[in-house]
Amino acid sequence: MLISIFRALILYIVITFSIKFMGKRQISELQTSELVVALLISDIASIPMQNISQPLFSGLVPIVVLVCCEIFVSSFMMKSTKFRKLICGSAIIIIKEGKIQQGELRKLRMSIEDLYAQLREMDVFSIKDVAFAIIETNGKMSILKKSEKQPPDAATLCVKVPEAILDMVVINNSQINESSLSFCNLDKTWLAQTLKKENIDQNEIFIMTVNKNKEFNIIKKSN
Repeated sequence: MLISIFRALILYIVITFSIKFMGKRQISELQTSELVVALLISDIASIPMQNISQPLFSGLVPIVVLVCCEIFVSSFMMKSTKFRKLICGSAIIIIKEGKIQQGELRKLRMSIEDLYAQLREMDVFSIKDVAFAIIETNGKMSILKKSEKQPPDAATLCVKVPEAILDMVVINNSQINESSLSFCNLDKTWLAQTLKKENIDQNEIFIMTVNKNKEFNIIKKSN
């Protein structure tokens, strides 16, 4: 029993780091080669996890090889557009200047029901509102609405708006995030002085956010 737990933990750690090295993507955003590697890794890992008589090393080696292959393929795709097109394919325009490209839909084996379902998921309920719709290489749809259907922005309305400032979590459950502090051009000295001024102990803080203007918000832990 302990051996099975130990093997499962090792495989879990190896697979977690393997996926991390391959890059951070959601399943729906995986390219073809990445999805194939992810499926193969899960298959390979299940064999030594279930079969104790199978050497653990025989499961780890193929996983490492697959990850190395994926890293190599991804690096080569960045350098070669033709190779990337061969592996991942190309984005396909299915609505062009408001007109449905029926031939492209047939190539994708996408029904009108599928098209409308994806449009509704993007809060588009009338195909008349769409100027362009593109199926990306990962299968997701991108759309550009017609000019008259797009909401006006500040530039269009000639309105001055405050600069967009990102709030960063500098304390999470009493733990300091130094990279977030550095992003805001702040340090632990400023943080300590601020907490002292607010008369709050670090251990009392659930979340503290701050931006580059030194504007902060503190949420204390609940009892």
